[in-house]
Amino acid sequence: MNRPSAALVHERFTEVAGSEHVVEQLSAQWPDARVHVPIARPSGIPSSLRAVTQTTWLDHLYRAAGQRSHAPLMPLMSRAFRSMDLDGSAVVVISHHSFAMQAVFATSSPTIVYVHSPARWAWDAELREGEGGGRVGGQVLAILAASARRAELAAAPRVDRIVANSSAVAGRVRRWWHRDSVVVHPPVDTEAFTPEVDLPREDFFLLAGRLVPYKRPDLAIRAANAARARLVVIGDGRSLAHCRSIAGPTVSFLGRVPHQQLVDAYRRARAVLMPGVEDFGIVPVEAMACGTPVIALGDGGALDSVQADVTGLLVPPCAEDDLVDRFADAMAHFDTRAYDVPLIRSHAETFSRARFRQEMQQVVDEVVSGQPN
Repeated sequence: MNRPSAALVHERFTEVAGSEHVVEQLSAQWPDARVHVPIARPSGIPSSLRAVTQTTWLDHLYRAAGQRSHAPLMPLMSRAFRSMDLDGSAVVVISHHSFAMQAVFATSSPTIVYVHSPARWAWDAELREGEGGGRVGGQVLAILAASARRAELAAAPRVDRIVANSSAVAGRVRRWWHRDSVVVHPPVDTEAFTPEVDLPREDFFLLAGRLVPYKRPDLAIRAANAARARLVVIGDGRSLAHCRSIAGPTVSFLGRVPHQQLVDAYRRARAVLMPGVEDFGIVPVEAMACGTPVIALGDGGALDSVQADVTGLLVPPCAEDDLVDRFADAMAHFDTRAYDVPLIRSHAETFSRARFRQEMQQVVDEVVSGQPN
């Protein structure tokens, strides 16, 4: 069957992270599709997408500002998405986590929105605490959050099909947008992350990824301090200085590392920690693809990716001080030998890139053919 022509829309290309890898796979499935973004930084565009990326008038302002923070441009994002030229394709697929869904107003073609999450910073006031840089900044952020909520609520009824990246995100879509959605988990490069059966486990736990507040790296560090367990931290971010300031002698920081060093760390660790509430969470699946179990907070995307007592351990949500104690206790008593490497790897393979492309193709075919949700 011929694939219907598509146009792809993404939030922005300012850094390469999980949502950009989703767009890469959408582009691999529809290689003739243009990828429309309001702004782009050259280093933030995945190499496979550079030839097909198209920016808007807002990018001129972004470049004039030296491609520094995109935050000052956020009040203009909705207008930029609504001004995109998207007609002429059989379907428009939108990758959304803040403003991208406004592109539904720029086309008469059927639309599919792949939701990494509704704008959590807009809907959850706790996530905005301390992010505004003072009282005035906080007030400005609160005004922008209200605008983002209104924009999402205006666009949601116009979308033909909503796809959530996890059951947790589907719940937010239902609660905040009053829409049902289908879950398609994001793609993980399970071919780049593989087990090495001859590599011995070492006595350390691993925390990997961006060090930002909502991922709760501080919680993992406090738990390692309490358990006197060795913790290796890979990655950086705006929470790095705080994490270093609270780290005890058993915690070490490696910063960003090459891919092969990350794979090696996954393979050697006793377990990988996931202490925050993730929309989905790619790191745990990368770890499981290497045959390594995960100790995760039993909330958010981990409920979709981690099988309790099979591929890892789920720590029940509770008050923060109790949560530190529970993670510390899990680390102190964790037995990696109780987990089967081939079984963990087999589970991770259910989140492959090929599976993602197949499921998204099915969604597109249903929408184009007029099949109901």
